[in-house]
Amino acid sequence: MRANRKRRLVIVLALVALVAVAAGLTLYALRANINLFFTPSQVAAGEAPLGRTLRLGGVVKKDSVERHQDTLHVSFQVTDFASDVEVSFDDILPDLFREGQGVVVVGQLDADGEFIAQQVLAKHDENYMPPEAAEALKAAGNLPDGSVPSS
Repeated sequence: MRANRKRRLVIVLALVALVAVAAGLTLYALRANINLFFTPSQVAAGEAPLGRTLRLGGVVKKDSVERHQDTLHVSFQVTDFASDVEVSFDDILPDLFREGQGVVVVGQLDADGEFIAQQVLAKHDENYMPPEAAEALKAAGNLPDGSVPSS
């Protein structure tokens, strides 16, 4: 094999190896940043992974919001009317957050089954419910009256 051919072969193999490493790192980074969506029923069934960032969607259960006096800490339950999940949040809630309304919370599920929220997303008008939450509730046959999934 001539020197030029050998040099080209080494360069091509090095480029293929670099592309493979770059693709692998990209896929790993995307995998770590994906927030999967789960309903309270799926969480109760043990389908949600522990310690991984995910989204939980449903409706804030009536009479479940507990605000702590000295801190911003708030506890509430998210329900799909079949199962409930306790959510803990240590920040300012959105202005439109209230009981009986659709929410999506982003955070992690701990070993005790409590959802530690990093972000709470609330509806933006009286008929809005997050699309994933509305589809999950509709599939369970529990879509509340007046709730229309956003398009």
